[in-house]
Amino acid sequence: MSQTPLNPANRHRTAKRLWLPHPALSLFMLLLWLFLVNDVSAGQFILGALLAWLIPFLTQAFWPESMTLRRPGVALKLMLLVLYDIIIANLVLVVRVLGPERKLQPAFMIVPLDIEQDFTITLLASAISLTPGTVSADLDMEGRYLLVHSLHVDDPEAAVAEIKQRYEAPLKEIFECSK
Repeated sequence: MSQTPLNPANRHRTAKRLWLPHPALSLFMLLLWLFLVNDVSAGQFILGALLAWLIPFLTQAFWPESMTLRRPGVALKLMLLVLYDIIIANLVLVVRVLGPERKLQPAFMIVPLDIEQDFTITLLASAISLTPGTVSADLDMEGRYLLVHSLHVDDPEAAVAEIKQRYEAPLKEIFECSK
């Protein structure tokens, strides 16, 4: 069985990816380096560029396979939603913490996972943990669930449904596409 040769454009793109595996990360690292040293001299630029290329190049074997952002508009809406939820949760948490302790109803909740990719699960767990008053406590890949602790939950089933609707469904749409 013969293999079809790569066309020149794909061969060039593949070779470029091997030598510069994460161009956006490299650019970010270079800019971060220049900000950290607070010097834009030629020497610091060359050193920063070398580090920004070398670190991703040497660690590319450890990186997970690349993800494709399928729905950027939904991703932007999700980011804004998470930011909104963080702000509101901070305000609600202040009221709850300063109020009577007996009114708190902490609970662990099991959130069954419909998403499958490790990166998407990590984003879901991060969004939950970034929201004050909640934390992703455990991940069971065999049972396909995320254990979440919340400082105050009136209805655990409704809270699980809300997490799945607000965070998991958009993540699935953005990265995994609903089938």
